[in-house]
Amino acid sequence: MRPEPKWLRTTIAGIAASLAAGYALVFMAASGNLPPIIDGLMLYGVGVLAATIANSTGMGGGVVFLPAFEYLSTGGHVAIAAAQIVGMSFVIQSFGMTVGSLRWLNHIFGPNDTETNQVTFTRLLVLVLVCSLPTLLLAQQFITSPPELVLYAFKALSIALGLLVLATTWAAHGKVRDRKQPEFVDFAVVAVLSIIGGGMTAFFSVGTGELVALYLFVRQFPLVMTAAIAVIASAANVLVGVWDHIAFGGMPWEVLLFVIPGAVTGAYVARGFALMLGPIRLKVFAASWITLSSAYLLWAA
Repeated sequence: MRPEPKWLRTTIAGIAASLAAGYALVFMAASGNLPPIIDGLMLYGVGVLAATIANSTGMGGGVVFLPAFEYLSTGGHVAIAAAQIVGMSFVIQSFGMTVGSLRWLNHIFGPNDTETNQVTFTRLLVLVLVCSLPTLLLAQQFITSPPELVLYAFKALSIALGLLVLATTWAAHGKVRDRKQPEFVDFAVVAVLSIIGGGMTAFFSVGTGELVALYLFVRQFPLVMTAAIAVIASAANVLVGVWDHIAFGGMPWEVLLFVIPGAVTGAYVARGFALMLGPIRLKVFAASWITLSSAYLLWAA
């Protein structure tokens, strides 16, 4: 059994305190015009579902948040403008994906996980962050796109991503996931995908974790390491990119007041959910939800 590193508990406590302070600011920023209790519970449920999928698979919560918020806004449940939806996803994932990251870090560097190669995990994670974060910031600074076009492109991207996950899951069915050491080609492909993912994240609030997770799944790296790298990379990307949306203003904080606790709840249970289902059933569940929901919204648009 590995000893727990001294920095782990301090890091978790510090980040948890920061998240609590952040939610206090959201509470103070929310107006008195809160959604009805039924709609509030629905928003909480959206947060739980999205964060559970996101933090168990590495597919950012935006693949659930964006279609769900569009449905809720067009159905008259809550007042959300198209220009606000991506920014909302950034804010919510800043809480949910960060909590999920702490759960995975506690698992990998805690005493119970004796299988994950911590050096390989750290090298791949650092590579993803070094390549994705600058691309994210550059895309936010220099490229703009109409929000309606972004949502349309996102739904099409989600369908493609879901189908790819289903296809690769089927292709790898029955194979043993025993790849422990990445080869040079793995580092090269992960670097390229991280650069692309950083640009995608600037527009859709997701991209980096999804592309990296898909590749690592296809290459049959262990579920724990794959999900942890994707979740932590997604958290870092949204935490860096969220400030651009907060500075823009106009965030519906009264809606976020309900969704954020749901995202934190889902993020907390996601690790156990992932380990319970296993890689095959987990990927099929997530990919099916993403594909079908996005296809419906694309058809109904």
